Amino acid sequence: MKLQVSGTLSGNVQVPPSKSVAHRMLICAALADKPCTIICRGINRDMEATAACLNALGANITYADGKFSVEPISKIKKGAALDCAESGSTLRFLLPVAAALGADAVFTGHGRLPERPLSPLYEEMTAHGVLMSENGHMPLTCQGALPAGTYTIDGGVSSQFITGLLMALPFTGADSRIIITGKQESASYIDLTLNALKQFGIQVQGTENGYFIPGKQEYATPDGLIAVEGDWSGAAFWITAGAAGAKQITCSGLDYEHSAQGDRHIVDVLRRMGAEIATADNNITARPSKLTAAQIDCADIPDLVPIMAVAAATAQGTTVFDNIRRLRIKESDRVQSIMELLSGAGISAYATDNTLTVTGGPAHDMEYDPSGDHRMAMAAAVLALVKNVRIIIKDTECTAKSYPAFFDDFNALGGEIKKMD
Repeated sequence: MKLQVSGTLSGNVQVPPSKSVAHRMLICAALADKPCTIICRGINRDMEATAACLNALGANITYADGKFSVEPISKIKKGAALDCAESGSTLRFLLPVAAALGADAVFTGHGRLPERPLSPLYEEMTAHGVLMSENGHMPLTCQGALPAGTYTIDGGVSSQFITGLLMALPFTGADSRIIITGKQESASYIDLTLNALKQFGIQVQGTENGYFIPGKQEYATPDGLIAVEGDWSGAAFWITAGAAGAKQITCSGLDYEHSAQGDRHIVDVLRRMGAEIATADNNITARPSKLTAAQIDCADIPDLVPIMAVAAATAQGTTVFDNIRRLRIKESDRVQSIMELLSGAGISAYATDNTLTVTGGPAHDMEYDPSGDHRMAMAAAVLALVKNVRIIIKDTECTAKSYPAFFDDFNALGGEIKKMD
């Protein structure tokens, strides 16, 4: 669907649940010893992909009334076809998990997922005896059982490889180690994994250069409430709209002090740029502020770059984003997509291999194709608001990957939406 967006936003919005947390909770629950219910007040395509893949492996996961009901895997379905849709997390988490289960699974995917890298996870798994079809192509077959052992992973490629191994190795036959080489980026996503594992009774010990995972462990369904917390990645769009726009916006359902989600740092980044943001009682309130340029290291917050670039477009001066190389292998080449969005609106933006530079300035109306990238479609909508222009966005359905209700919330906050032919 093609939409023209404009207007001014204000008011309160309940943010959706975190898909990063939901992926991990669903996998742990499917591997556990007894059924459980996971409160998750909203679902998106990536969550659906993980649930469907776990069902294909032998779990029984259903979703209704804001809750996942999970019956764990009791008997592995050999030769299952796992459709990961466009979810990189689903593929990278479940590849080692399925291999540890000895599922002999076949993985498929859509969009840019077949192009997204699996190295060095692929090489580590094959070096340990897992048989896989050619890397870089789908369907991807995975046969044999992933054994315990020592696995070496470059921490600068994707934290998702480490998460997949952390989830798979506890129930192998012996102790294992993960050795991380280079600089570990997106470390907060590993913290999310460790939190989920701990909740389901799995022990992992940090070491000087990685993790030690005792073998022969069993996932145990916890007593008490299991709930998916609010999504800081989705909330970042509204927080930026409040700080860079004309009226304040409050996001409910977020715990700034205790969340392990790295994208909560949108608050810190915007405050550095001069934003007035209040954090209290699970509410985040961003008030209209005069923003100034900053230099921002994006190594641990890559998913925030699209919306931070929109903030930079409203700021006085030139903002430099460092360590953005990995953005080129997301749902789109996000470096290119950001430059197309900002340059198309008349805002100065240019990139090198590992930096993006944005200079704040006036903008004009435009038409924009987000290239099927959910975060770019949402960033374009916020750009229209904070720069007081009209932007026609092609393919707004792509937001269903992470935030299906985004444009409903946009409308409820006062945004103007017009369907275009």
